[in-house]
Amino acid sequence: MVTPPTTTADRKLEVYLAHRAALVDYAAPLLGNRAWAEDAVQEAWLRFVGAGEAEGRGRNPILHPVAYLYRIVRNIAMDWDRHRALARITDVDDDALQALPAATPTPEQEAIDRDELRVVAEALDELPERTRIAFEMHRMAGQSLQEVADHLGVSVTLVHQMVRKALVHCAQRLDACD
Repeated sequence: MVTPPTTTADRKLEVYLAHRAALVDYAAPLLGNRAWAEDAVQEAWLRFVGAGEAEGRGRNPILHPVAYLYRIVRNIAMDWDRHRALARITDVDDDALQALPAATPTPEQEAIDRDELRVVAEALDELPERTRIAFEMHRMAGQSLQEVADHLGVSVTLVHQMVRKALVHCAQRLDACD
């Protein structure tokens, strides 16, 4: 004759042992590995027992211990899955890092950019003063066509034409250098 469990811990152990195999079967597809499932169920047991200590300190008793165990196993599986996903993201080998483009331009690209900037500056110096000012205010300072028109005392249409003329002139000068 089996004597009934006398303490909460004994009852929890009985529930755990009765459902351990089913918990492992439940966790295996969630984790993709039976060994991980065994570990997850073992961790679930530790959390389940820890929940009993909280019950003793005035917390509500666990009314459905089997469902509670399954929930613990599911939460552990989700946590481990998140950690593995994060590890895949952060575990980048040196070859992968070398394949990434540099965040800074190469010396060659810097030289090309400096030459293009010099050509654009020269092209802007060749423009009539109002056209250059309209271009600089609109394209470089980010002012609206209306603001530029008000500043220069001309129409918005004329400012638009001046900015377009400056753009075309700079583009032609850049094309001539290639």
